[in-house]
Amino acid sequence: MASRSSDKDGDSVHTASEVPLTPRTNSPDGRRSSSDTSKSTYSLTRRISSLESRRPSSPLIDIKPIEFGVLSAKKEPIQPSVLRRTYNPDDYFRKFEPHLYSLDSNSDDVDSLTDEEILSKYQLVMLHFSTQYDLLHNHLTVRVIEARDLPPPISHDGSRQDMAHSNPYVKICLLPDQKNSKQTGVKRKTQKPVFEERYTFEIPFLEAQRRTLLLTVVDFDKFSRHCVIGKVSVPLCEVDLVKGGHWWKALIPSSQNEVELGELLLSLNYLPSAGRLNVDVIRAKQLLQTDVSQGSDPFVKIQLVHGLKLVKTKKTSFLRGTIDPFYNESFSFKVPQEELENASLVFTVFGHNMKSSNDFIGRIVIGQYSSGPSETNHWRRMLNTHRTAVEQWHSLRSRAECDRVSPASLEVT
Repeated sequence: MASRSSDKDGDSVHTASEVPLTPRTNSPDGRRSSSDTSKSTYSLTRRISSLESRRPSSPLIDIKPIEFGVLSAKKEPIQPSVLRRTYNPDDYFRKFEPHLYSLDSNSDDVDSLTDEEILSKYQLVMLHFSTQYDLLHNHLTVRVIEARDLPPPISHDGSRQDMAHSNPYVKICLLPDQKNSKQTGVKRKTQKPVFEERYTFEIPFLEAQRRTLLLTVVDFDKFSRHCVIGKVSVPLCEVDLVKGGHWWKALIPSSQNEVELGELLLSLNYLPSAGRLNVDVIRAKQLLQTDVSQGSDPFVKIQLVHGLKLVKTKKTSFLRGTIDPFYNESFSFKVPQEELENASLVFTVFGHNMKSSNDFIGRIVIGQYSSGPSETNHWRRMLNTHRTAVEQWHSLRSRAECDRVSPASLEVT
């Protein structure tokens, strides 16, 4: 029996319950023989090995590489920790520097700065002026006295500008009315100009208290645009107008890149029956100064353009040494009614110059190719009111601005 069981052992498979017990075969002396013991041990070992290989499910052991940091309390999660933290709005603002946004002496809010802080921050000129209101005659007098410590001039044409000296003047107006402004004379080649000029504004006392006095210091440049050095504004409600007073004020930078070129008062009238377009050049005011010593010698050139063709040119006389000329000159152009809608009038103000070419001051275009809404409005009013003269003030524009928006401006010189 042992022999049969041993023969089948290599080819048979048994479960644990089916394993037969190996019978004991005793020797005649009651002891097991060594060969029997060896055979029994070998057979049992083979069966155990077979059973181990066929065991259905033994406990699985995770043999993945051990990560020693897993058991650490400081192990960081896989995703960035900032995404898992609770959002705190205060964290967002910690990156900013609060002193950059506070209203102190380092702030850009110039209204909160003292004159000493403005002077230190911008290194600009100090301006001396005074105000006095006359209750008897109902007018405000502004006296521009002097300025000191002007900065070096800004050159727009280095080959033609004196970089050592400024040619300053002061413009005075009562905001919000910047059109009715005054202007001092130009002081030549000085960084410490003395003006000593008085200007009067006819204005009721209660109205004056609602205005703001604006003084703008400008550097005259004959060969380029005039440069704004700085400005100072004084709300008149904050001063005693009747008592009056003198002030030294530090100027602050101005965002205005160019000085206004001036204004022109025109009257237009069309007579359909005669086919005549009548133009009256009445006056101009606060024209850009083209001569340091004599102001300007301004005149107005009027050019009729039909479509894109120059038809006729006329001009006023020139008036010497003024920036507020009165002309009261009339001109007439032959324009048939059927051609009126294609007509444009180009008005150009020049400063007369005997030694060289005339100095350009400003321009506007009225008609088919108007240079702006104000000019278009004036033309339409004239078309709607035949035989009636229509007056209107116009702010002069630069040549480049007119050329950009009006083809008629490109057809004239």
